[in-house]
Amino acid sequence: MAKGENTIIYVMGVSGSGKSTIGKALAERLDFAFADGDDFHPPENVAKMSAGQPLDDLDRVSWLAAIHAFAQKQARTTGVVIACSALKQKYRRQLALGSEPQVHWVYLRGDFEQVLERMQAREDHFMPQTLLASQFETLEEPERAITVSINQAPVDIVEKILGQLP
Repeated sequence: MAKGENTIIYVMGVSGSGKSTIGKALAERLDFAFADGDDFHPPENVAKMSAGQPLDDLDRVSWLAAIHAFAQKQARTTGVVIACSALKQKYRRQLALGSEPQVHWVYLRGDFEQVLERMQAREDHFMPQTLLASQFETLEEPERAITVSINQAPVDIVEKILGQLP
């Protein structure tokens, strides 16, 4: 893969699938910038999720727009890896809209039990475990993505991703 400018890699999947961990490690290996999509949520989205209410499409509009704007700007100077759930195809289209940069999708696939176990082990995250079912209900698995099972060590996941990037 050509390093640097004009490359955006989105690491996607349900909450608790390891997007941030894998995204950070991948960005480090590629010498790309990293951003966590959770940091782009407006306060009202965080409050809604913290209260155990799933986001709807309307809630996600400004969030996706903020991530898209950041990705486009960042890709002008360096490659960027962004951890973002991007659960539906229409969200992925919005994130890639009008992109001059190359956009690559990495899908971290796990089953409900695997992800629930991970969520139970983590602390200090606004997404409650009770919303995991709604994440899986919303998820539309991507057709064109590097798909990697979360049932392995992070270092192995990153190596598999690197081996599949063009």
